Amino acid sequence: MNWRGSTTVPDRIFACLPYLLPLIDSLIFGSFLLRQFPFLGVLLLPVLPVQAVYNALGPIGQIVVFFGLFIFVVRNEKINHFIRYNAMQAILLDIVIFLVSILLRILTPIPGAGFAIETLANTIFLGIVASVVYSVFQSLNGRYAEIPAISDAVYMQVR
Repeated sequence: MNWRGSTTVPDRIFACLPYLLPLIDSLIFGSFLLRQFPFLGVLLLPVLPVQAVYNALGPIGQIVVFFGLFIFVVRNEKINHFIRYNAMQAILLDIVIFLVSILLRILTPIPGAGFAIETLANTIFLGIVASVVYSVFQSLNGRYAEIPAISDAVYMQVR
């Protein structure tokens, strides 16, 4: 859907950048899968320098990045709607990751829950990676990435 106006090539590139946030935050869930299939780690090599910088910020810096993206990009109506839409969608994907990480912390002390935890972590990792790849592909083509339920919430937040 591209009914909000045309998008330029820089707009398309800037719309893809916020998806680094959920991709980096989901890498912790991919540890089980990457241990079983180490060749998949080669695909994530370009993200590792960005992850190193992001992790070096510490928890406070990561919160600043999160809220900075929301306040200075999503809420700034001077920025193209296409970029704001994609930034908000990336933020909501990151919130999903945060909520699942809380669930995994609750499940961890339960004896015998190892398989359930590994399955949930792999599912979240693959789901986030698939969502990010789809969204980046759609953004590079100048189209709005429609992810069920999340896109509806994005439309409510982005004017």
